[in-house]
Amino acid sequence: MMEAPYLCVLYVATAGQQGPGLGADEEEIVLLVYILIDMGQNKVVGLQQCLVKPRVADVNENILSEQVLTESALTEDLIKNGVPLETAIQQFEHYARQTFHIGPSTHSLRFVTDGQLPLRQCLHPETCSKNLDLPGYYSYFHDLRKEFRAFYSMPEEPQCIRDMVTYLGMSPDTESEFYVKEIKDMVNIVQRLLADGHKFDNPETVNLRLEPGICSKNEEVDNSCVVRARGLPWQSSDQDIAKFFRGLNVAKGGVALCLSPQGRRNGEALVRFINQEHRDMALKRHKHHIGNRYIEVYKASGEDFINVAGGSNNEAHAFLSRGGQVIVRMRGLPYDCTAKQVLDFFEAGENSCQVMDGEKGVLFVKKPDGRATGDAFVLFNQEEDAGKALSKHRELIGSRYIELFRSTTAEVQQVLNRSMDPKTYEPQMPLIAQVPQVPLLPQHIITSGTRKDCIRLRGLPYEAQVEHILDFLGEHAKNIVFQGVHMVYNAQGQPSGEAFIQMDLEQSAFLSAQQKHHRYMIFGKKQRYIEVFQCSGEDMNLVLTGGIPAGAVSPAKAAALLSPGMLPPHPPPPIGSAVATPLPPPTPALSWEPAHALVQAQVAVAQQVQAHALAQQNLAIRQSQAQQEGLWFMNQLAVAQQHQAAMAAALVAATSSSNPAAKQNWNELNGSATTGIVSSGQPTNPTVSVSLAKPTSNVVNAQSQLVPPPTNPTGTSAYGPLIPHAAPFPGTTHPSQVAGAPPGLYLLNMPPRLPLGSAPLLPSQASAGLGATSNFHHKGPPPQLPAGASFSPGTAHPPPPHGILSPIIQSPMTAAAIMGLKRSWEHAFPAEMQPSGAVKRQWQPPHSTTTTFHPSAGLPTVAYQTQFYPAL
Repeated sequence: MMEAPYLCVLYVATAGQQGPGLGADEEEIVLLVYILIDMGQNKVVGLQQCLVKPRVADVNENILSEQVLTESALTEDLIKNGVPLETAIQQFEHYARQTFHIGPSTHSLRFVTDGQLPLRQCLHPETCSKNLDLPGYYSYFHDLRKEFRAFYSMPEEPQCIRDMVTYLGMSPDTESEFYVKEIKDMVNIVQRLLADGHKFDNPETVNLRLEPGICSKNEEVDNSCVVRARGLPWQSSDQDIAKFFRGLNVAKGGVALCLSPQGRRNGEALVRFINQEHRDMALKRHKHHIGNRYIEVYKASGEDFINVAGGSNNEAHAFLSRGGQVIVRMRGLPYDCTAKQVLDFFEAGENSCQVMDGEKGVLFVKKPDGRATGDAFVLFNQEEDAGKALSKHRELIGSRYIELFRSTTAEVQQVLNRSMDPKTYEPQMPLIAQVPQVPLLPQHIITSGTRKDCIRLRGLPYEAQVEHILDFLGEHAKNIVFQGVHMVYNAQGQPSGEAFIQMDLEQSAFLSAQQKHHRYMIFGKKQRYIEVFQCSGEDMNLVLTGGIPAGAVSPAKAAALLSPGMLPPHPPPPIGSAVATPLPPPTPALSWEPAHALVQAQVAVAQQVQAHALAQQNLAIRQSQAQQEGLWFMNQLAVAQQHQAAMAAALVAATSSSNPAAKQNWNELNGSATTGIVSSGQPTNPTVSVSLAKPTSNVVNAQSQLVPPPTNPTGTSAYGPLIPHAAPFPGTTHPSQVAGAPPGLYLLNMPPRLPLGSAPLLPSQASAGLGATSNFHHKGPPPQLPAGASFSPGTAHPPPPHGILSPIIQSPMTAAAIMGLKRSWEHAFPAEMQPSGAVKRQWQPPHSTTTTFHPSAGLPTVAYQTQFYPAL
């Protein structure tokens, strides 16, 4: 190639990394320096420095990295006052054309750069992503390091400008008019090479377009020249992938789109470069973007490329050898479609285009038995025909709409290879396969407990590491316990975007969640707001082990804690649900390809319906159980009220009458036929009787009226533990449970207590038999002691003090039992009686002796529930 009259030393700086990492972080260019050297005179004839304003300058306050601020004279204010990249390129183009009459020809100017990175990794990729056109001379340049090594026969290539300056024995520039001191050193090195007789006549080229090519099964491909790109948009063509790697030279036909077993693109591609140097630079574009999608780039082997792009089909080889620039894939053709119909399809309408070589430019894909598959490939001669052809997407041939896609030579080989393989048409494995849930962390390092001393981070970038989380938490990171950051991964081992962090105190977790919730994490060019929640060790254990520990959390809380890809196990049945028919357990976590999102949504809806039905069934069971419990309590209380009312009525009859039958009735109700009102004889030891009253022949046993309380399958009470009532007097204890009593119940017969006042409440004939030596008997009414008397030391249970009007019983009784104990208004409130003309009618007690009430004698009293009497 002929030597250009001018050399241009080009220096490029980005807002991020410099040196070996230039361009690897996808940061925008902030500085372009052009220095023109006349090769004939070997002197500098022109200078152009352009400060470039990145597009993110209006969004981010801090643009430049610490490395740029340290190694150059650039500042934030200088960059924010710069010009856009397209303006900077146009300014130099105008300057070169007006001053030196340098046109856009590729032979009028040659760039010299410090290595490959300034043009291949910075300028060309950024202009391609911003859809900017570069003049032709940007496609050719000289690598100063390679030129220096070749001319001076160095054993190794120099790694930086300082190495070349040291080799030549030159002193580095310390005072320079440039923003970066290295620029002056580059100019001095170029002039030294020209002075020593070096000829810059073998420039490197940058391929802007992917050239078509054919790869056979027998071809050998170097393992050090292939990469695998993952995460591509499914509609990407080979040209789109080549644009992603703009600046690097891809081999002819070097892009092979990978297909799924169903013949559809799976978002992966194998790319073959011309040498290892370009492959290594391609690996530095890992996590760079196509639109909003980041692309993963990994090493691959030559065998991988041959398996995808290599072909041995003679028909495909003949079709691709025609050299068409554009290949379009047609899908959904009628099985009886002909090549003539395909030609008419593209020639009809406004955007008509000609198929290359007529019917020979159409290749139908067929099965091994010769039947059509509905697919075809069509060649076009010019790149301009691609847009016209693809504009006919979803137009009709007959009654069928046709899908059109930009295709590649490798895809033609792949599709034809598969179409001729009989295994392709065998039944495929189901798309949805079960993935067993396994613990994601060793159990011994997972915390537990209900203390909310943990925080949960959700929405993290998938590439985030522990150090990024520590930076995000800032000053709260000092409260993290040792090895307390746990990243959460899904069943496939991929990051789930979540993390759990153990803090030293609940207060630390609360403050972290309060101050960092919905704050942004800056990761490269991306800004992600992070959700931060305070949680407990049980919540953390739930997600990290991939399941729900029994009884640890409620089903609603457990469902909220599950990460994407996890489904809760079948919840335990509620209490009393033995008659319920359990629903089938939910389907475990599933994994499928992204293309089948509809199947995923249908499965999720089915699981929600199952969970809703189970919740409704459990609710109905709990309501029925609650109704049974309410009926049982009401029956028990009613029976107890009847028995206690009968005891009160019998007590009144026994104390107000000398009728032996009344006293016998009282004794039967009070639990002993041999113990009654003490009239004479020796004192009886006070005890408490805890038993079922003995039924008599003239009393109906009402024990059959009791409804047993609902119980669990284990035999315990369904509404919690029952406690026995406290003994009515100190020093007394309860005997063992009576046989036949409901579980968890103590049946208690308590001695009735009468209210005490200034006047005796018992009739004279009843109180006459109570002497000063009589002890207070627990089976009868409490005695009245004469004035000045007191209980003997042997008496265990003194009566309540005077002046306290205690109720006879806690439950309602009949009016006849209460009226005999009622005091008059004047007796109760003597101070309120004022002399007036009105006279209050005195109330006359009824004659309770005329009525004898015989309630059921075999009724137990009701036990007291813990929830109704918490003090017990």
